[in-house]
Amino acid sequence: MPALNVEFSDRELEDLRQMARERGTSMKALVREAAAAGIVRHRALKEGAEAFREFFTAHADEFAAAFPDDEPAAKAGGRAV
Repeated sequence: MPALNVEFSDRELEDLRQMARERGTSMKALVREAAAAGIVRHRALKEGAEAFREFFTAHADEFAAAFPDDEPAAKAGGRAV
């Protein structure tokens, strides 16, 4: 399995040691778990943002009618006024 060397400050390293002891796990497992959780979170945020864009695009006219003050200024000749 590929590996990655990660540098920590002395304080961060001590905090990691303490957390690992408290959780009864290794530092390696703790860091891997945190990285994996970050990856899952990042993917979920990307998917959520895409779902929002699709929903907003599909309902753009409804949003425009419901919130007319939030619509961009009228365009004249292809340029915003």
